Amino acid sequence: MAQRTIRFRIRPDGRVEELVEGVQGEGCSRLTERIEARLGSVQQRRSTSEAFQGQPLDLHDPQVLLQPQGS
Repeated sequence: MAQRTIRFRIRPDGRVEELVEGVQGEGCSRLTERIEARLGSVQQRRSTSEAFQGQPLDLHDPQVLLQPQGS
């Protein structure tokens, strides 16, 4: 089984960037939905090449920019 990694970068203004590696297609969204719900609202999604491997075109994005709750 391939290694799956979720990386987080917390910016000085409180925004969180999330990068998922080793997950193809919609699996990324399923893997991160509970984390994202607790961190805040999703502001932006950008797909990496892994998002399109083995799946039809999908707008679910492995890299997500989150707005902190209460902002």
